[in-house]
Amino acid sequence: MNTPESREGNVIRYAVYLIGYVMVFAVVKLVTRKSPLHVWDLILFGVVAAMILLFYVYRYNRENRFFARDFKLPWLGNFSAVVLLTLVLTATRISISYLQAYGKIPLYDFQTIYLNSQSTGMFWFLIVVQGIILPILQEFLATGFLFNYAFRRDSVQVAVVGIIVSGLIFSVLNYQSSLINFIIEAIYGMLFAGSYLYSQTIYMPIYLAILSSVLTVIMV
Repeated sequence: MNTPESREGNVIRYAVYLIGYVMVFAVVKLVTRKSPLHVWDLILFGVVAAMILLFYVYRYNRENRFFARDFKLPWLGNFSAVVLLTLVLTATRISISYLQAYGKIPLYDFQTIYLNSQSTGMFWFLIVVQGIILPILQEFLATGFLFNYAFRRDSVQVAVVGIIVSGLIFSVLNYQSSLINFIIEAIYGMLFAGSYLYSQTIYMPIYLAILSSVLTVIMV
């Protein structure tokens, strides 16, 4: 039960991590419901988010001791891959923003929240939360913990299934009410999962997820 070899233990641990994410997400909803932002709500968010984030980091680093990696490419070890993925993300996010501006693609839920408030405080809160905190937590859940607990066999079929499942989980964690946006986020999630398997380090998908989310916020 205390190692990633235990299936029952993995299910319980993943459920606990998921509950932690739901707690953070619920507090975010509580904060964004009010405009202007309330100081005590922000303090509550800071405490809950810091607690869950530190818990994720501690658990992920501890569990990684049980795995022997065939290799571990530094996330900047292949600079050309990082640059290419950065350009792809930037170009696609700009394209999506363009289509949203013309009503071809629905706005994300948090974009609607910002447009309804039009406040500087809400913008910076979304940069921190939607652009940084939530993407980090999502990548721990959708890639780090997921691939530690499942899809661990070294085969192409397992990797492909893992990437698809990871993308779907990533999209679910983003909780988009539009089917189109759900599909878009699932595709991004699959891209992030592929970068994780390629680099064998959590830093690559975290960087890509943060970049993608920050671009989405600033292009409202």
